[in-house]
Amino acid sequence: MQLTNSDKGILLLAARESILSLFRQVPRTTIEYSEYPNLLMKAGAFVTLTIGGQLRGCIGYLSSENAIFDTVCDAAQQAATNDPRFSPLTLSEMEHVNIEISVLTPPQPIRVYEDIIIGQHGLILEEPQHRGVLLPQVAVDHNLTTAQFLSALCEKAGMDSFAWRERMLNINVFGAIVFSEIGKRKRTYGG
Repeated sequence: MQLTNSDKGILLLAARESILSLFRQVPRTTIEYSEYPNLLMKAGAFVTLTIGGQLRGCIGYLSSENAIFDTVCDAAQQAATNDPRFSPLTLSEMEHVNIEISVLTPPQPIRVYEDIIIGQHGLILEEPQHRGVLLPQVAVDHNLTTAQFLSALCEKAGMDSFAWRERMLNINVFGAIVFSEIGKRKRTYGG
């Protein structure tokens, strides 16, 4: 998976413009793909919104049949308006919002928990009645061990935090290219 700095800049701008288009009640921005062919690739993506370092919304797609440009624009609008943990973002908050984008690599199953590499892998838990996702940067940002990362994943999925100790859960790992408007984070996790 390849994204240039120009591609990343366009995606960040498109995410912000997509959110602003909701307030302006105008169509979302589009691009000329011949100038940015990498943005035609199909990949999952998450958009994370923060204000003052505090989470304000995060929504994404583990995979997508749409071009990454459209996937990011959709995720940005959803993060701003439909994250059930928060009320919809307001126009006055927009000047304070930092946008972070995580473009995901395809998920891969693991055989044992020891296959999880902190700093490279995000986690997807899929059990019959429980589902949870943690991006790779969660473990890094919170200095989590593998055990803590697994417990956080179980909690997010609505399970007992130590369910992973009782049996091997259905977990996939993925990498991510992560970049944000602040510019302090331009990292690749396992990609």
